[in-house]
Amino acid sequence: MKSYTIHMLRSMPSQGTLEGRYIGQGQSPLAMSSVSQLAGLKRDFAYPEARFFCASPSVACVDTLKILYPQAEPEVILELAECDFGDWENKTAAELQGDPRFAQWLAGQASPPNGESGQVFFNRICGGFQLLVQNLISRGLTETVLAVPAGVLTSLLAAFGLPQAQPQDWLCDPGFGYSVRITPGLWARQPVMEVFAKTPFSRETGNL
Repeated sequence: MKSYTIHMLRSMPSQGTLEGRYIGQGQSPLAMSSVSQLAGLKRDFAYPEARFFCASPSVACVDTLKILYPQAEPEVILELAECDFGDWENKTAAELQGDPRFAQWLAGQASPPNGESGQVFFNRICGGFQLLVQNLISRGLTETVLAVPAGVLTSLLAAFGLPQAQPQDWLCDPGFGYSVRITPGLWARQPVMEVFAKTPFSRETGNL
């Protein structure tokens, strides 16, 4: 039976992220250290080939993909954007310490002002991923590379991945990720996907 593979990569950190800022749906360029690290990863590791490329709408995700795959013209998936931090966008934890809503949010009891709750974020990205899978199947695109932020990556794997695991269990280093296999018949009955490998592989040893 025909199956569909998605190589899911965690994007490299943006400059704002390295400064400890909450970068959600705003734009912050890749840090220069991320650009140099990507060059090293590309030299030392073999990234999977693909016919189709897509990414979260952040500059960091799109540029991570373009550096690893210069030939790529990624399709941006708006629904796979990072959480909307609302009024807290581009602020640091130190800047928010005096806001009682910030402590409530860290405890999972509130949403960022003018932002989205964790549940709204989760529902949005899960719906967007399901639409992406349907699109891949309808277009017959059997090999895809997807670059997304860490929170999107771990949440999607926790939602759909087999073996089942919590989001924190799927955390990986920037520039790395997982390869998943989707079987249309199984996906139609229950949206689950097999996580069958870590990616990329070392050029020297053949291992991650």
